[in-house]
Amino acid sequence: MEDYIKEAEELLMHTYSRYKIILDKGEGVYLYDINGKRYLDFGAGIAVFALGYGNKEYNTVLKNQIDKLLHTSNYFYNVPSIKAADKLAKASGMDRVFFTNSGTEAIEGAIKLARKYYYKKHGTGDSQIIALNNSFHGRSMGALSVTGQPKYREAFEPLIDGVVFADLNSIEDIKNKINDKTCAILLEPIQGEGGVNPAGSEYLQFIRKLCDEKDILLIFDEIQCGMGRTGEMFAWQGYGVKPDILTSAKALGCGVPVGAFAANEKAASAFEPGDHGTTYGGNPFTAAAVNAVFDQYEKLDLLHHVKEVSVYLEEKLEELVKSYEGIKERRGKGLLQGLEFHYPVKEIIAKAMEEHLILFSAGSNVLRFVPPLIITTEQIDEMIDILKKIIE
Repeated sequence: MEDYIKEAEELLMHTYSRYKIILDKGEGVYLYDINGKRYLDFGAGIAVFALGYGNKEYNTVLKNQIDKLLHTSNYFYNVPSIKAADKLAKASGMDRVFFTNSGTEAIEGAIKLARKYYYKKHGTGDSQIIALNNSFHGRSMGALSVTGQPKYREAFEPLIDGVVFADLNSIEDIKNKINDKTCAILLEPIQGEGGVNPAGSEYLQFIRKLCDEKDILLIFDEIQCGMGRTGEMFAWQGYGVKPDILTSAKALGCGVPVGAFAANEKAASAFEPGDHGTTYGGNPFTAAAVNAVFDQYEKLDLLHHVKEVSVYLEEKLEELVKSYEGIKERRGKGLLQGLEFHYPVKEIIAKAMEEHLILFSAGSNVLRFVPPLIITTEQIDEMIDILKKIIE
């Protein structure tokens, strides 16, 4: 393992602070390194592997599609992408879909769609997007422009113009930031990377009403909080506040790189041929993965399972809050949970790895819990026992 890591450090750009582990295979909610050590996974590849590892039916669909057709181009139709678009549109409540290669690209497309909508309406591109402080939407130049964390932005400025930031759950701040140039409000219903911060229902309802009154597009980034993680297929359904544009990725492909942005007819009609494109987006292979994911969600009744098991996870995390003075609070919905500590959690995560438990942070002081959606109460107990040992 040390030899491989040394070679990686010599060959790969130093853009990640990786843990000194080389993963080799997975089974259920467990991962194994190349020495055969088993790890309980409460990170799911950063909320990607909703189905867990080694789902045979999902794997079989991908193997069959490899033997049939991997790629054509978007000059042609293919049946898997048509079926995948239908499933995503119905699940998200949107009308039209554009498949991308990643969540970042989905954000890029949503930004372009909102600006084109404003351009067609006003005949000018001089528009403004309101994003939220502490948000995270990706690392490309457009996505960075709407990411409300200076640490990700500063080294790459100037970014795209026309973006202003407001505070999460501050109705007054949103009121103050809106003007005649505002084309869209972009937010995560639950901020993931920013610390697992849920939006309030009243806040989202106010923004939806404001957007309707002023013909502003509401964009929800559901790349992390969508695809069943909150117990609803998409988080907006739990709030009852429907966006005009929605972005998805991560668990949409459960390991296959695929993202999407979807929109209602009003917003989607702004795009015309030539306005946007991608070489690989929606190819037969990635679309087959999306279809297999939705089929497995239905077969496994995952949404019902998440609603049940997440109650247990919340209870166990709340017990930790009451038991240890170093923990400030629990936040989150469903199987997107965070524990905020009064001190940095880096050492806890490192010790968890030593105890064969995979955890991630969400900011310096927050432990993030995003296990595969198939997690059981027994495996939650296993995680809690390890975490107690580390904290004590």
